[in-house]
Amino acid sequence: MPEQAVAVAGGVIGGILLFVLIGITAYLLWKKFCCLLSYEKLTSPVKTTNAYAIFQDQSTSEIQPKCTSRSRSVPFIIPPTLHRRDWTNLTKKEHVQEDSDPYVIPQSGPRSSFHSLAGAYVVGTINPELYKFPEDRSETDFPEGNIGRLWFSIEYEQESERLLVSLIKVRKLQPPADSCSPFVKIYLLPDERSYLQSQTKHKTLNPQFDENFVFQVSSRMLLQRTLKFLVYHVDQQKKHHLLGQVIFPLKNETLTDCNKLVIWRDLEKENLEPSSEYGDIQFSLSYNDYLGRLTVVVLRARGLKIQEESHAVSVYVKVSLMNHNKLIKSKKTAAVLGSPNPVYNETFSFKADQTELDTASLSLSVLQSINGEKTHLLGHLVVGPFMYTRGKELEHWNEMISKPKELVKRWHALCHSL
Repeated sequence: MPEQAVAVAGGVIGGILLFVLIGITAYLLWKKFCCLLSYEKLTSPVKTTNAYAIFQDQSTSEIQPKCTSRSRSVPFIIPPTLHRRDWTNLTKKEHVQEDSDPYVIPQSGPRSSFHSLAGAYVVGTINPELYKFPEDRSETDFPEGNIGRLWFSIEYEQESERLLVSLIKVRKLQPPADSCSPFVKIYLLPDERSYLQSQTKHKTLNPQFDENFVFQVSSRMLLQRTLKFLVYHVDQQKKHHLLGQVIFPLKNETLTDCNKLVIWRDLEKENLEPSSEYGDIQFSLSYNDYLGRLTVVVLRARGLKIQEESHAVSVYVKVSLMNHNKLIKSKKTAAVLGSPNPVYNETFSFKADQTELDTASLSLSVLQSINGEKTHLLGHLVVGPFMYTRGKELEHWNEMISKPKELVKRWHALCHSL
């Protein structure tokens, strides 16, 4: 009887252990099956919201074809705070808790997203050359023989009809003595009787003025006017010595309330010789042997004998290309009202073959008109080869030919007879 009881108890215990063993085996198989099923879902080509699929290695053949929209040269970067984490979907109520990463040194203070990325991987370097401003060559590039450079700005107020001129600075003056105390006179031509004057800067070759001046001029007459800057030096005996000038016509500028132009010009020496009987004209010549082009730049005239009693008088220059005394082509400058010293700064080009230069010539005539009708010759001159000219006119022509593509500038006296 006791032996039977022991056998029954042993059978029961054995059955229980077998049942537990079967249960444990079934649980382990079920868990393994669930893991395999999760892995298949993650690597499935079906579109998923699981974040881990995004961060799979780019070498995985199943994912690579689906990422054609992302450039291979710009990999997705995992911030260091998200390393060594299980990527699971989060509900709206759950919060991400930062895990400590033994490879990242903790930092105090807020971390920007850029800082996190930089801490994870080096994404590139900054080229300082891309952030440099272009160098202002007007402060450094001075041509040989330069006698100074002047900076100024201009602005026009339409409503009040005021021309605002700001004298900024002058650099690299060449005074007759070691010390220099410069100042500037500003004219609004054709009025040469009145001017505005800057303060005198003592003992400097690079004066900084930063002074503002106002000229009252109507918008109708504005484009007929020309700014003239005269830079003087005051010596110890209080005598004034002219160092140079800048002539700036306003006709080619767009002047408005919102358009403040900052301009620089090199100083040029004033022609101190007295005007000739009928006045003088200044122009530049240039010949481009490659293009077969003759260029004339009519700069200005001075000392003209115009009819000052009439306010309707206008003065212009007619430039004609001649060949064997035959007119090839003529061009005219714009007319300047009532000034014996008009400024033009206009450029004209003529086609002229190099073989024609021995027989070609340029004729420049200064004419005045009253109300655009009656025309009167104020002066005339011809520049060209030995066939037509002598003296300064011949020298100017020959210098132009000897210096191709270079502007050669000179003054010439006008004569009255054609």
